[in-house]
Amino acid sequence: MTETSLPERSLPFSRWFGSHEARHGDREPRARAVIVLLVLATVTVMLFSLATGPIAVPVLDIVPHFPAYFLSSIEGAPEGVSLRDWIVVMDIRLPRVTLGALVGAALAVSGAVMQGLFRNPLADPGIVGVSAGAGLGAACFIVLGNTLLAPAMALLGIYAVPLAAFAGGLITTLLLYRIGTRGGITSVATLLLAGIALGALTGAMTGLLVYVADDQELRDLQFWGLGSLAGSNWEKVLSAAPIILLMLVCVPFLARGLNALTLGEAAASHIGIRVQRLKNLSIVLVAAATGASVAVSGGIGFVGIVVPHLLRLTIGPDHRYLLPASALLGACLLIAADTLARTIVVPAEMPIGIITAFAGAPFFLWILLRKRGLMGL
Repeated sequence: MTETSLPERSLPFSRWFGSHEARHGDREPRARAVIVLLVLATVTVMLFSLATGPIAVPVLDIVPHFPAYFLSSIEGAPEGVSLRDWIVVMDIRLPRVTLGALVGAALAVSGAVMQGLFRNPLADPGIVGVSAGAGLGAACFIVLGNTLLAPAMALLGIYAVPLAAFAGGLITTLLLYRIGTRGGITSVATLLLAGIALGALTGAMTGLLVYVADDQELRDLQFWGLGSLAGSNWEKVLSAAPIILLMLVCVPFLARGLNALTLGEAAASHIGIRVQRLKNLSIVLVAAATGASVAVSGGIGFVGIVVPHLLRLTIGPDHRYLLPASALLGACLLIAADTLARTIVVPAEMPIGIITAFAGAPFFLWILLRKRGLMGL
């Protein structure tokens, strides 16, 4: 039985994601062009962010010295660059921009993978409670790292918080999938309600940790509510980068399986996709990337739902192009949002989660209103 012979109501997700071969074959040239444009846009936004702030920096004079800085660990400013500008870029802004790119890419790709896995456009690590679970895992080590969890903290070092966040995100994702899926079919309504419930539960447990935390731990936990890249440094980058980069390298190999899942799990199995292995790998990668992101930036919402949906409208649903494009657009948008967050209320700094919520919440409502008939909500 082909997809077209099935009742339309039986595959509502196919009208969201479609079949690449049947409906979007003509979008491949556009998808390649969009990816090239996104590469250029991301580089441009990164340079603009490095140059922008309370202190204007001639960043194009500093960029040529990047390779020497990373390969030979030069000390002091190179010839022709002021020490002030060198410190501002290399020690303050470049770690922050790098971390923003990693976190934005991780959240956007995680959203795209979850939407393909659950076969609905409302799945997102922040909305369905995965980010809250990751935050709980990280909060446990922040508050208890000097007492109950001191041995694990000493053993894992700078990777303790990202790994704890990964564990929290993984457990939450597994519970969410277990609750929201029945008979191989994922209910959107159940998914959202389960995400709200799990988010509330993990939020309450995080609140309990906040209650028993001391002043220093409270300051460390403060940014969890709305998310921020403030205080970014190379240590944070090194703690999150291996996990996020591993995820970004692995997810392109899931593209064929995620494309096949648009027709349902049975159809995907018939064409040779190992569906259960695909599910397990997808869940682990999303949990790892979300956990690492939450550990270093707190809870930044709506990136994972806005970015993949915008790209589907532009380049189609083929995950071969959707996943790399999501990584680029997610990085670009989060760097831009962070630049706005740290310049709009100078000398103070606005939490980046406020900006992403202002942009993402109306877009989320628009998705619900536009597609509620198709989803039966």
